[in-house]
Amino acid sequence: MRHKIVNGLVFQEEGSFKPETVYMLGERIVTEAAYREASGAETQTDAAGDYVIPGLTDIHFHGCMGMDCCDGTGEAFQAIAAYELRQGVTSITPATMTMPEDVLMKICRCATDHHDPEGADLCGLYLEGPFISPAKKGAQNEKYIRPADVEMLRRLQEASGGMIRTVAIAPETLGALDFIRSCSADVRISIAHTTADYDTAREAFACGATQLTHMYNAMMPLNHRAPGPIGAAADDSRCMVELICDGVHVHPAMVRTSFKIFGDDRIILISDSMRATGLRDGQYDLGGQTVRVRGNLAVLEDGTIAGSVTNLMDCMRTAVQVMNIPLASAVKCAAVNPAKAAGLYSEYGSLAPGKYANIVILDRDLNRKAVLHHSIPVIV
Repeated sequence: MRHKIVNGLVFQEEGSFKPETVYMLGERIVTEAAYREASGAETQTDAAGDYVIPGLTDIHFHGCMGMDCCDGTGEAFQAIAAYELRQGVTSITPATMTMPEDVLMKICRCATDHHDPEGADLCGLYLEGPFISPAKKGAQNEKYIRPADVEMLRRLQEASGGMIRTVAIAPETLGALDFIRSCSADVRISIAHTTADYDTAREAFACGATQLTHMYNAMMPLNHRAPGPIGAAADDSRCMVELICDGVHVHPAMVRTSFKIFGDDRIILISDSMRATGLRDGQYDLGGQTVRVRGNLAVLEDGTIAGSVTNLMDCMRTAVQVMNIPLASAVKCAAVNPAKAAGLYSEYGSLAPGKYANIVILDRDLNRKAVLHHSIPVIV
């Protein structure tokens, strides 16, 4: 089938908007020439001056609609993927929590078996824990924290069919640097839940780490005499940093400061959302711990912030409308950069010819008007 989107302001790969037409042939975006050479019926969507952007990619979130990645069931993955697609998040790599190996193994096997053409594309898994610091555990369950274990990762990766794309680790913990050296060629290593100082973080980056998990949260702060992992990440041009723009995890001024330090080439917007996302206030579970949700704040019983209850599209909208981040930069950080970080950019993250036709149309107030997914009809 041939389909085109006309009269829209179309997001460009380098981070700008331009009036043009997007052409699709079957599941893929194609050039105008390829479109015109093809035969068959033609349909079109009139964007009427609205923004046309790539479907977003959330590389770090835990759940939504009462379901969690750690449930390790087909029902959970299906519900999560369906909700994310409705929001305009068209590709996902859900995150596990710090759990026992047998639970992680079940999740990995379930992810391998998941195939749902009517939901967001499940493109991998993000292993958040168990190789973290108890001192900065955040909402992770301390009793399951363990030293870095290369063989354990290999067992999990085999069970997942190679779906683990990112592994979070505290580099100051026992065996962590050797783990990074051994595994960074096979998975992306992200520094997380850590007491690491500047020098230790720099060493971790030298060993092969290339990312910082939910920057500012569960790590040493950026201080003028002790710059910590944030200062180390700023000094390493290869490092990308995750940022939660839900209005709870990071103050708007620090979001703006982060863009000044790292630029929109190195920031990855994530939601870090948990199972209460999309539901009403109340009591929920996260990694076996009780979480209380009120508004957009989710906390453990001791008051620790426990992930977000905001999906990535709403985080991107908040970054623009509340935190004054330019729309083109926010889209780049929610679509282009996460796809690059997760190794998905050959098929996701932009509207370049050859990529999957995962497309979102937003009006001038950034309200979602339509979502196009490569395997199903238009969703409004």
